[in-house]
Amino acid sequence: MALPLTAREAQGADIKIGIIGAGHIGGNLARRFVELGHEVKIANSRGPETLTEVAVETGATAVPVPEAVREVGVVVVTIPEKAIPSLPADLFDDVGGDVVVVDTGNYYHQRDGRIEEIEQGTTESRWVADQLGRPVVKAFNNVYAAHLLERGQAAGSPGRIALPVAGDDDAAKAVVIRLVDELGFDGVDAGNLDESWRQQPGTPVYATDHDAEGVRRALADASRERGADFRAPDVSARVAAPP
Repeated sequence: MALPLTAREAQGADIKIGIIGAGHIGGNLARRFVELGHEVKIANSRGPETLTEVAVETGATAVPVPEAVREVGVVVVTIPEKAIPSLPADLFDDVGGDVVVVDTGNYYHQRDGRIEEIEQGTTESRWVADQLGRPVVKAFNNVYAAHLLERGQAAGSPGRIALPVAGDDDAAKAVVIRLVDELGFDGVDAGNLDESWRQQPGTPVYATDHDAEGVRRALADASRERGADFRAPDVSARVAAPP
């Protein structure tokens, strides 16, 4: 059984972190978390033998996907939305309820195909939580991966970039906001998971590098309606042309 996040960890000690996904976001988070002194395991769908280079570059330990969620305090899921249902159905069955699960994903129909629930208004991370059978915190989805390496600043620095963090559990959000701060960014509480549409692609906070006040304004200014570029065509609604 996974070890829950202890009070000591939540107050500033090193956290054991599992990362599922070794793309740009996953790799850069692994590198930075290791640099900050956290113990990091990283996994992908192809197996640890394909992550030798990533492990050397980041300092993380390459493991199979099921191992990435064992004996950690935080799990970061950073894979395409279309890949979420392919994760093992029992992945979190024996993982303690205090383990924080972070979803960094965004829905792009050009890559992911049409996900009907999201098209009908379910927020991306609520959909992910439903697929995983596990509460998640939405974070790291609106920032360029390279900026996680290059643009962190000390707390209090003028213009420090802020990142929105949404979720239903305040304690879980606090853990993620602490990690955001360690990475060199201000964490902004963006409300519950059903409000996380405010940080989805196409909204004012997406890929804009606002400071904390700018993030709050951008979240407030967001429109629930997804732009045409972010909506998938409804093939089922097409009517066949007459012969």
